[in-house]
Amino acid sequence: MQFGIFSIGDVTPDPTTGRTPTEHERIRATVEIARKAEEVGLDVFAIGQHHNPPFVAPANPPILMGHLAAQTDHILLSTATTLITTTDPVRLAEDYAYVQHLAEGRVDLTLGRGNTGPVYPWFGKDIRSGIPLAVENYALLHQLWRETEVDWQGRYRTPLQNFTSTPRPLDDVAPFVWHGSIRSPEIAEQAAYYGDGFFHNNIFWNKEHTGRMVDLYRERYEHYGHGTAEQAIVGLGGQVFMRRNSQDAVREFRPYFDHAPVYGGGPSLEEFTEMTPLTVGSPEQVIEKTLSFREYAGDYQRQLFLIDHAGLPLETVLEQVELLGEEVVPVLRQEVAARAPEGTPEPPTHGSLVRRRAAGGDPIPGGRKKSAEAAES
Repeated sequence: MQFGIFSIGDVTPDPTTGRTPTEHERIRATVEIARKAEEVGLDVFAIGQHHNPPFVAPANPPILMGHLAAQTDHILLSTATTLITTTDPVRLAEDYAYVQHLAEGRVDLTLGRGNTGPVYPWFGKDIRSGIPLAVENYALLHQLWRETEVDWQGRYRTPLQNFTSTPRPLDDVAPFVWHGSIRSPEIAEQAAYYGDGFFHNNIFWNKEHTGRMVDLYRERYEHYGHGTAEQAIVGLGGQVFMRRNSQDAVREFRPYFDHAPVYGGGPSLEEFTEMTPLTVGSPEQVIEKTLSFREYAGDYQRQLFLIDHAGLPLETVLEQVELLGEEVVPVLRQEVAARAPEGTPEPPTHGSLVRRRAAGGDPIPGGRKKSAEAAES
């Protein structure tokens, strides 16, 4: 399993000091956090995409990913998420192939519709077409990465005639794609149809809902003939705050939970940790709760944690990264390896996809070249 962290780039006041970091400070902090993640041995760093305050996650994630590729050597760079509905597929094909070359293949992406409704009219789209846009735009992106001469006509963009997207994907193998959704079964269906990964960022959802979404994806993955349901590629989110003593963790994190816009005014910290993946406590408690995710999600391939949010200062976030990399993830790796049944698929990487292609298979498990209309039906 791959373990890593993701950032949504929120610029939130620290409720204990009243200070709000500048955009420049927050952007530079994101780079430092990513470098720290590699230093402590994490596998993945993922960044969101936003076009509005109070976020400074890049409007074009490949800009940051290219910078991080030059700052790191091993960590895989991903997105959380790439807006497939309001970003032109041709631009996505070009930008992510380019950064794939810069990073020597250490790139994949999670496609999603985002959680900011006004972004649709900002880019000339209608939010009521969110699902059809996601279906059509990905069908085109999938084709652009696999065919050198593309003829295309759809509902939401101008036609293409004999078009070639450049640069071509590194080693002629497209970046691996995760389809991210928290509540839309159509997106789980889309991921299953193409044999791509399904990422359920379950940070605000109970385990029953997450389990239903993952089960749907697994069932449809098998239906489309990519393998058994157990061989489907699944990723999960989660968020943690740790101290050596669980009481210290709760006491320190409570004001951040109570005042952060995404948490404040709803359930109490205790209720939220009971209902969702949020874990506030000792490293041992984080390990125990994370291992429990497989009870409703099965054996899965990627676990990403949100740790740099709610106004937490950079120094505290870097301490969290250290605890995660040095005390939590090594134990999780051992336990996951010991518990995973034989035949559980490994997480896709550029190297594994290249080897699959060399062996004569589609580099993307179950890769398809069907039309957007077929995918939507």
